[in-house]
Amino acid sequence: MSITLKDAHGIAGMRTACRLASELLDYLTPHVKPGVTTNQIDQLAHHYMTQVQHTVPATLGYTPPGYIPYPKSLCTSVNHVVCHGIPNDKALKKGDIVNIDVTVIKDGWHGDTSRMFMVGDVGIAAKRLCALTYDAMWHGIAMVKPGAYLGDVGHAIQRFAEGQGFSIVREFCGHGIGQVFHEEPQVLHYGKPGTLDKLLPGMIFTIEPMINAGRRDVKELGDGWTIVTKDHSLSAQWEHTVLVTETGYEVLTLSSGSPPPPAFVQAQAAGSLPAALAQPASLAQA
Repeated sequence: MSITLKDAHGIAGMRTACRLASELLDYLTPHVKPGVTTNQIDQLAHHYMTQVQHTVPATLGYTPPGYIPYPKSLCTSVNHVVCHGIPNDKALKKGDIVNIDVTVIKDGWHGDTSRMFMVGDVGIAAKRLCALTYDAMWHGIAMVKPGAYLGDVGHAIQRFAEGQGFSIVREFCGHGIGQVFHEEPQVLHYGKPGTLDKLLPGMIFTIEPMINAGRRDVKELGDGWTIVTKDHSLSAQWEHTVLVTETGYEVLTLSSGSPPPPAFVQAQAAGSLPAALAQPASLAQA
């Protein structure tokens, strides 16, 4: 399958779908608190998507080759769950961290994004993992421009995360997205500069590093979807959908409630700070 470059019509459709996905997370944010179950979060999301946004939950019934149909309208990955956590009736408790991953379909276009949420008072190590995973994602985003390579993106993420003492999950990656949920290219979160696909204007893909506090090894649970760390260490993930523009990049999954880019990205945009001088993002606490 070849990489699909989006034209002006496709880019406009993706801007709308991606903004709606981010606004869904804005809506869910005040509901992520101790005592709430991830099933309740899923039900809130499903209602908001179908009745307010008039979007379609892309994950509900999604059945890639070799999988059973996914049963819920979003993914909730708590603590040592790396990705694809299925919402259930277990209540969130103070100190948990949870990734909420949403994908909406609007007029045939997919908007895909995820955020980490900290439930009540969270320990220092968990807070650091969430913050530095956010920065790692942005290190990858900052490499996106025409003529760069996907290997540059993966290398920037890997170098930063491993430099903080964390490990990169390698079994799962970002992906091209548009009228198809998962399309080419695959976006690895590790790699070597100057390798893999060359970036061209009109490419749209997700950057969504999964970063573990312990070892990078993962395993799948018996439900056929949930991925956890083998050593039971905490895992964090953030995700944005990114467009390659004529001069650089545009993050499509932004809304009024999105966490701001890290200080080093804002400074780079102002031309005053090299990328290496990153600081952890300030994250809202649920």
